[in-house]
Amino acid sequence: MDLGLSERGQRLREELQDFVTTRVIPNEGTYQEQIEAAGDRHHHPAIMQELKAEARSRGLWNLFLPDEERGAGLTNLDYAHLAELTGRSVVIAPEAVNCNAPDTGNMEVLHLFGSAEQQQRWLEPLLEGEIRSSFFMTEPDVASSDARNIRSRIERDGDEYVINGRKWWSTGAASPRCEVGIFMGVTDPDAEPYRQQSMVLVPMDAPGVEVVRELPVFGHYDGHGGHPEVAFEDVRVPASNLIAGEGDGFAIAQARLGPGRIHHCMRMIGMAERAFDLMCERALVREPFGQPIARQGMFQHWIAQARVRIEQARLLTLKTAHLMDTVGTRGARMEIAAIKIVAPSMAEWVLDKAIQTYGGGGFTDDQPLAMMWAHARTLRMADGPDEVHEMALARRELKPYQQRD
Repeated sequence: MDLGLSERGQRLREELQDFVTTRVIPNEGTYQEQIEAAGDRHHHPAIMQELKAEARSRGLWNLFLPDEERGAGLTNLDYAHLAELTGRSVVIAPEAVNCNAPDTGNMEVLHLFGSAEQQQRWLEPLLEGEIRSSFFMTEPDVASSDARNIRSRIERDGDEYVINGRKWWSTGAASPRCEVGIFMGVTDPDAEPYRQQSMVLVPMDAPGVEVVRELPVFGHYDGHGGHPEVAFEDVRVPASNLIAGEGDGFAIAQARLGPGRIHHCMRMIGMAERAFDLMCERALVREPFGQPIARQGMFQHWIAQARVRIEQARLLTLKTAHLMDTVGTRGARMEIAAIKIVAPSMAEWVLDKAIQTYGGGGFTDDQPLAMMWAHARTLRMADGPDEVHEMALARRELKPYQQRD
């Protein structure tokens, strides 16, 4: 099994590594300063526009999309290697190369299932980085980890669909640059469970759409439009805004979440690698009790464990990407579940030890560690809780033994 890069993928990796190292990470402070100076956490700073322009000039744009006409035309395996590098600056780098969630997933949906009209109206501006988007799935009143619980309604009325419901953790929806969202809701409550739901495009300026509140994550508010709660009250959209057909919501969701999860996992590995670098550098200069932390046995245990855990997660994720390329997303669904379990927990563990190594400074914004830890911790819930993936994986492993009886 060859988990290496293609020749083109290697060239792009070298270009992206230079871009992230020399341009993105050095401008993280500038990015935050420009947002603070504007007094608006959703401000789109000038430095981001500069980085986007440079990324495009370097050919580092829409790397996630395998279509050669609209994207970079890379395999999942090639892109997995690249996504790791963007994880080293997870707040800035993904957007700078137009590979940021939830836009990537929404673009994939529109590319695979959107009509020509939908692609022209929404996909093209997203591919150009001109607008942002959101994804409306999780609901506050039900356990949305079982998507069959979703209660929001999408009802046909002549040439329109009428939408009612309440969603939250709608990433990006509070940004003034967010112009559209993909809404998942019930179109036929009497259909079999996996044919009840559909997806429809909802412009953010449609009457009846209200951003109710922004949700803090561990006491802090994310930029990029946050993760707000959004209410939909008698929202009317043209019937042509339906994606694919009625009842196709679950199939679309699976097509969207498979690649998205591998993108998240590789970014987690990139975060862990940056935390590893910071932890080692700090351990060599911090000297409690008369010697550098790096000389202490406990820290050396952490370093060894961190390296082993990062390498294990990377190999499993690259194997999953290889399987997605060779047998398809459906054929790799158990491996996709496995990396979703492994990568966030690995990153959380490494980041925890890096914070501990830094001492009090690790809890501040002087370093990116606290922010990255919060990101890793939330991913153990986002895109499906770990427990759901563990349940699916365990059932798959037990099935051959049950068939022997």
